[in-house]
Amino acid sequence: MNFLPDNSILTLLSGATLAVKLVMLFLGCMSLWSWTIIFLKFFTIGTARKKVIQGYEAFVAAGDLAKGIKSLGDQESPLARVASLAIKEFRLLEKAGVNRERKRLLVKDTLRRVLKQGISKEMRSLTRNLPFLATCANAAPFIGLFGTVWGIMHSFHSIGMAQSAALATVAPGISEALIATAIGLLVAIPATIFYNYFLGKLNEVESGMVDFAGAFLNRAEREIAWADKPERA
Repeated sequence: MNFLPDNSILTLLSGATLAVKLVMLFLGCMSLWSWTIIFLKFFTIGTARKKVIQGYEAFVAAGDLAKGIKSLGDQESPLARVASLAIKEFRLLEKAGVNRERKRLLVKDTLRRVLKQGISKEMRSLTRNLPFLATCANAAPFIGLFGTVWGIMHSFHSIGMAQSAALATVAPGISEALIATAIGLLVAIPATIFYNYFLGKLNEVESGMVDFAGAFLNRAEREIAWADKPERA
């Protein structure tokens, strides 16, 4: 017994060809994974942005470099992880078997490189899986269009076999095919919106980390005893 109206979407889907059904299934999987990424990125990027803003303000307000690093909190903060890499590299340079004058010349460029590497590492982590949203935004409409074209080709073939071009013969097959394009757009539109939204938030996060790196480097140059004073003869 058919409990669905003849013109319902489920009825049209059930009457679609195997190729169109596979296209719709593929688009459904793309949509599921893209929404999973969207919800995860809402949490991870939002949390990172909050910690970067708060951490930068706390670092600037701190009295010295040590207190500033302590104010960043645990390793869950992107700024804390970047600072940890810089401190680790600084300790290695401090223990290096070179004279103080040589260390003084190396410390600025060394810290700058390490801070840049730390920021790049954090940004790679935050942007992971985002390219899939861009792929959905660009490819989903064309995948849906392929299903539509295939369905329409099948409809015209059925018309030729039935030797009738009546609207009642043409309309159901074309309606089934057009659903694939509609689903493709439903996948692409949210992916496009949220991809651009996340890019904007990531730019804010990156800018905050770059500002922190500059503040960290400036404070380190002021407070490291041997970094700004030439070694006396």
